[in-house]
Amino acid sequence: MNELDELRALHAQTPPPDAETRHRARVRLFAAMNEPAASVRPVRRRPLLRVAVAGAVAAAVAGTVVVAVGDGDDGAARARSHAPSMRNVSARAVLNGAAAYEREHERTVAPRDDQYIYTKEIIKETEKRTGQVKRHVDENWRSVDGSRRSWVMEIGKGWWSEPLKENESSWPPQDWGTLEKLPTDPEKLILSLLHKSGPNDANDSLDQITDQEWSDVHFSLAGLLKLVPVMPKGLRPAAYEALGMVPGVKAVPGQKDAKGRTGVAITYDDPTLPEGQSGYGAYFIFAPGTYEFLGFRDARSSGDGDKMKTYDQLSYLESWGITDKVKQRP
Repeated sequence: MNELDELRALHAQTPPPDAETRHRARVRLFAAMNEPAASVRPVRRRPLLRVAVAGAVAAAVAGTVVVAVGDGDDGAARARSHAPSMRNVSARAVLNGAAAYEREHERTVAPRDDQYIYTKEIIKETEKRTGQVKRHVDENWRSVDGSRRSWVMEIGKGWWSEPLKENESSWPPQDWGTLEKLPTDPEKLILSLLHKSGPNDANDSLDQITDQEWSDVHFSLAGLLKLVPVMPKGLRPAAYEALGMVPGVKAVPGQKDAKGRTGVAITYDDPTLPEGQSGYGAYFIFAPGTYEFLGFRDARSSGDGDKMKTYDQLSYLESWGITDKVKQRP
C-alpha cells in the first residue's frame, strides 16, 4: 500500500483528522516523494589533497534507516491503524521533513539592534568510565548587533564575550544583521558558504564542489544549526535542506535525546578525515514521523593522559526570548 492509498483509507474510514495528524501525513507523503532511487549516487569530485578539517563529523555511510512512527493523539492512532508502523527514511527526507516542520512552527523575530537574544539550554553529560551524570543549565545573552558585551555559558561556566574588533569575524555569526544576509534558498546558502565569489556567480554549481569544500560546507552548516538557536525567518529550514544536500550525511535510528525520547539522528561521514578518525561529533536528533527537532548528541573530553575523562553529551534548547539588558530574563 502506498502513501496515497493510506490517505484514501484514512479519509474513508475515520473522522476528519486534526491539524497535527494532517501535518504528519503531509510530512510522510513529502518524504516518500523525495526518497532517492537506490541506483542514484551523488556525483563527488575527489580533491588532489585530502586535508582533515577540525570540526567535521565522522560516521559510517548508510543509505536509509527504519524509523518507528511515534505516539500521538487519537487521530494519529487511527491513522496508524491503517498504515505500517515502520518507515524507510533517508537522511535527506528527514531533513526536508524537519524543514517543513520548522516552516510551519517557526516564530518570527524582529529584535532591535540594542537588545539581546536570551537562550536557555539544558545539557546532560554522562562520564563514560564511571557512568556519573551531571546536568548543566546554560543561559546566554547575545548582543543583537554584536556591538555590546555578551554573556556566554558553556557546560555551566560563564564569561563575558567582548564585541569583535574591526576586521574581525567569526563563524557562525551571532549578530542578527549578518544572519539576515544569509540566503534562505538552500542551494544559494551552500554556494554562499564556499570560498568563492558568492551564490550569484554564474559559474557556481553544486556539481563542481570537491570533497574538501563539502567538508567545509558541512562544518559551516553544522555550526550554524548547533550554535545559533534563534535565526531570522526561513534560515533554519534552508539550513536543514542544505545539510540534506551534503554527500555523506546519514540517518541513524534509535537515538535517544536528553529527555529519553527515541528519534532518528542525522550525522556525517567526512571523506577528508583519515579512516577511523572523527571530528565534530554532533548528531541532530529528530522525532520520527513529524521530524520535529529534539536536540543534539555530542561528545567531549577533559584532562590529559591517565586523567582524561570522556563524556556523552545530550542537549536541547528549553526556552529563548528577547531582552533589553544582559542577565534580564524574558
